[in-house]
Amino acid sequence: MASQLTRLLLHLLKWQYQPQRRSDSWLDSITDSRTQIELAIEDSPSLKSYPTEQLQESYQRARRQAAKQTGILVSVFPEECPYSLELVLDEDWLPEASDI
Repeated sequence: MASQLTRLLLHLLKWQYQPQRRSDSWLDSITDSRTQIELAIEDSPSLKSYPTEQLQESYQRARRQAAKQTGILVSVFPEECPYSLELVLDEDWLPEASDI
C-alpha cells in the first residue's frame, strides 16, 4: 500500500505543478492508486489507519521522485504534505494548478 500511496502523491504533485502536461495516463494512475488503496483496506480492515500513518513518509518519497521526473527543484515542493488524507483519497478531488 505504501507504493500505491507514493504513486498517488507523485501524480497529484505532477498534476498540480505541471498543469500543461496533464494527461489521461496521469488521471488513470491517480484513479487506479485510489482504487488499489481502497480495495486493500476493504480486504484487510486492520489496514484502515495505515494510510494516515504512512502519509508523510510516502509524501517525502513522492516529493523526491516528482523533482527528478519534472526537473523542478525539490525545494519548490512543500516540505510537508499539502493535502489531507481525505482529499488524497477523494475520487472527485484533484489539486489546482500551482504557480511556481
